[in-house]
Amino acid sequence: MARIAGVDIPRDKRVEIGLTYIYGIGLTRAKQVLAKTGVNPDTRVKDLSDADIASLRETVEKDYQIEGDLRRWEQMNIKRLVDIGSYRGRRHRMGLPVRGQRTRTNARTRRGRRATVAGKKKAPGKK
Repeated sequence: MARIAGVDIPRDKRVEIGLTYIYGIGLTRAKQVLAKTGVNPDTRVKDLSDADIASLRETVEKDYQIEGDLRRWEQMNIKRLVDIGSYRGRRHRMGLPVRGQRTRTNARTRRGRRATVAGKKKAPGKK
């Protein structure tokens, strides 16, 4: 199993897809890395030579901000917004959608499930 940037890349996947298991590398950036290192994107991870793995590891760790550094950078940006009290920072603090989505309905991802309103009177039943 190849280990790049502290992440185990699945052995049976194509290298192009396997690189996307690293936080901060999507398909586009994976293609850029493979073009830069000259590794064939259709190669399976288990078929990579040690030199290929070493060149991929070096390129990814040297040229891109990934994994822990990227997570820390994103958290610092959110903390900065919260600290200065911007609109986006307040939305982050309250756990509401940040990018202008509606919240009357369809905000379940950010808000979570809500309990139904207690004490609501039911309509009188027929006898």
